[in-house]
Amino acid sequence: MASFQIHGGKTLSGEIIPQGAKNEALQVISAVLLTPEAVTISNLPDIIDVNRLIQLLEGLGVSVERLATDTVRFRADRIDLSWLQTPEFRKQAAALRGSVMVMGPLVARFGRGFIPQPGGDKIGRRRLDTHFIGLQKLGADFLYDEDAKTYEITAGRLEGCYMLLDEASVTGTANLVMAATLAKGTTTIFNAACEPYVAQLCRMLIRMGARIEGVGSNLLTIHGVDSLNGTAHRLLADMIEVGSFIGLAAMTRSEILIRNTDYPHLGLIPDTFRKLGVQLKVQGDDILVPAQDHYEIDSYIDGSILTIADAPWPGFTPDLLSIVLVVATQARGSLLIHQKMFESRLFFVDKLIDMGAKIILCDPHRATVIGLDRKTPLRGIRMSSPDIRAGVSLLIAALSASGTSIIDNIDQIDRGYQQIDLRLQALGADLTRIDL
Repeated sequence: MASFQIHGGKTLSGEIIPQGAKNEALQVISAVLLTPEAVTISNLPDIIDVNRLIQLLEGLGVSVERLATDTVRFRADRIDLSWLQTPEFRKQAAALRGSVMVMGPLVARFGRGFIPQPGGDKIGRRRLDTHFIGLQKLGADFLYDEDAKTYEITAGRLEGCYMLLDEASVTGTANLVMAATLAKGTTTIFNAACEPYVAQLCRMLIRMGARIEGVGSNLLTIHGVDSLNGTAHRLLADMIEVGSFIGLAAMTRSEILIRNTDYPHLGLIPDTFRKLGVQLKVQGDDILVPAQDHYEIDSYIDGSILTIADAPWPGFTPDLLSIVLVVATQARGSLLIHQKMFESRLFFVDKLIDMGAKIILCDPHRATVIGLDRKTPLRGIRMSSPDIRAGVSLLIAALSASGTSIIDNIDQIDRGYQQIDLRLQALGADLTRIDL
């Protein structure tokens, strides 16, 4: 088990390029199962979750050819469905929440999908009902083995239908769109997730021959086709990394240039950090975060405390609430964080309180942050990363803190951030990976 040792309080400087989007990668890699032809995906991040999904597809019989460090050519022309019943498949699929997204493509093209209960972050209830209810509406039969914790879907050719999703699930929408591309007739999905990554998946499928209307909206219409072709696809920059680097610059009083951000696809992220008083200068597709000794949180017109809450896109992404919370600890002013979507994601604040932050955890969904305005620096402690986003938030806090911090369980961070230690060292961070 590896850990990070951080000597904090150092000012950073330089340029950094965000990796390809993790959440988009998991969707479009799953989509290669829809065609026997070659699909080339570039700007892939070299992270645990993406590599696990690629290994899962290799076990299924997908040919995987690495053309460059960030570019892979896939060909799903020799799929072996019997591998779904092996202990090796169950072990690999259970370790990755993104494994659920192979279900739609498998049942659409081969008439059968099977996975064990998938893993992922321990951030609260993340139900899979939307995926399986939608597939059932398309005509599939669903079997859940409660003792074995496995999910199985079988079908002949799926039949298009109208469905109103009970939640705007990103992975659920992706799964159902992929399944509907090969269904007979027309499928209409209302209350679909409309994140840029879902739109990217739809555009990739259209290049493969799918017929999809309403891309980028919450009303998608998919006219099923008999087969799909190969294509090439490039991932967007990871918006969560962009937000993480903005928070890093603010907390460490550093001037950092974030290059190739795919700025038009960042939504509310830049303006949310501006509400915290963080200055951003947009230079084409780059964002310059200048060094700031102080930044002040906005308040509402009537003087009441600012609230930042997560919401389905185009609302603010829940993956950045933990970063916003950490940035607020050294701001001037107070902030209410309202984490609506996951009930366990704020529990990492006890570690920030141990570092000297002034935070009131109101309940599992809300925390009030009283900014220290740099008057008292955070102090280094030993802590453990509970999930990907909280782990990076704690890393940012440690880099700004006085003294030495150790963060254990950094495999969680490695699941979502590519070589984060080396990239931050290039900015001047005193950060070391140690094996304990």
